[in-house]
Amino acid sequence: MASMGTERASSSSSFTPCWTYDVFLSFRDEDTRNGFTDHLYFALKQKGIFTFRDDEKLERGKSISPKLLKAIEESRFAIVILSRNYAYSIWCLDELAEIIKCMKEIGITILPIFNKVDHQMYESRQELLQKLLLNTKRRTKRRCKNGELL
Repeated sequence: MASMGTERASSSSSFTPCWTYDVFLSFRDEDTRNGFTDHLYFALKQKGIFTFRDDEKLERGKSISPKLLKAIEESRFAIVILSRNYAYSIWCLDELAEIIKCMKEIGITILPIFNKVDHQMYESRQELLQKLLLNTKRRTKRRCKNGELL
């Protein structure tokens, strides 16, 4: 399960967010869990970096749990592991939308990692990020009408 840590605070403004986690890992389970993501998670943990990695496998048709959304909001950094199928996952796109929202609202820092992404599939990393953001925006527009979830 997720590694728990002590709360952290930033002293730069009157709003001082408290971080429960140093890092939130966002990844496509079937692409990277039993390889890169596991190695990264355990390396971070070994260095004393409090890291949230969702160990629950979501069933198709289920939405992201409130626990997962809360973990994103309570993380100082989000490491987004962009793999071949990341952009095709509803859950990954929902996570990414929440991470971007937190970046804008509370200053979470996003660290993208490109993992085994076929360079011929995308002309550049910038193109991949643009496609991810476009898919996220489209998904959000379909799900929201007047600020309410459809």
